[in-house]
Amino acid sequence: MNCWVNQLTTLDVSQNTALTVLNCYSNNLTTLDLSQNTALTYLWCTLNQLTSLDVSGATALTFLDCSINQLTILDVSNNTALTTLWCDNNQLTTLDVRNGNNTNILDSTFFCFNNPNLTCINVDDSTWSAANWTVANGSIDAQHYFSTNCGGTGIEESSRNKKLLRTIDVLGRETKNQPLFYIYDDGTVEKRIVIE
Repeated sequence: MNCWVNQLTTLDVSQNTALTVLNCYSNNLTTLDLSQNTALTYLWCTLNQLTSLDVSGATALTFLDCSINQLTILDVSNNTALTTLWCDNNQLTTLDVRNGNNTNILDSTFFCFNNPNLTCINVDDSTWSAANWTVANGSIDAQHYFSTNCGGTGIEESSRNKKLLRTIDVLGRETKNQPLFYIYDDGTVEKRIVIE
C-alpha cells in the first residue's frame, strides 16, 4: 500500500491483516497502530509527526524506517525478523531492540543517530552491539550506550571485573580531566559528573 505525500492525518489499516508493505512517508500522521498487521514485512513511515508507533503485532516485519518523527519510545522487541531499523532524527528516550535477532541487523542497516535524549539502548548483547553499532560508522550518537537491561537511571552496574577502555566528555572527546563517561570492554558505561 502506497499512500506517501498525501497530507494524511490519520491512517487505519487494522482491518488489513494481510498487508505486507506500507509506504506512508511524508504525511502528517501523529499515531500509527500496526499491532494487528501480523503479515507486514516492510514499513516506511519517515517524515511524519509520529509520537506513537505500535509495531508489536507486526512479527514478520523485516524493514522499519520511522526516522524524522517525534517518537520518544520505540519498542521492536517483538519484531524477531527485523534486519533493518532506521529510527534516527526522533526524540527517543527509550529504545528496546531486544528481539533475539540483533546480529542480523548490520551496522549499515541500524541508524539511531540524532536522538539527543536517548542514552541507554536495550539490546540482546551489549558487547556485540558496542562493537558493531558505533559512532564511527554513523549508527549511534556519542552519548548512546548498550545494555541488556537499561535501568531507570540509565546506568547498568556489573559485578564482574571490567576493563576501562576510554574516558570521554559529553561531546565524545577523549578526556583526562573531569570525565563524564567511562566506557568499559563489556559495553557498559558509567556516567559521572564532577562538581567542584
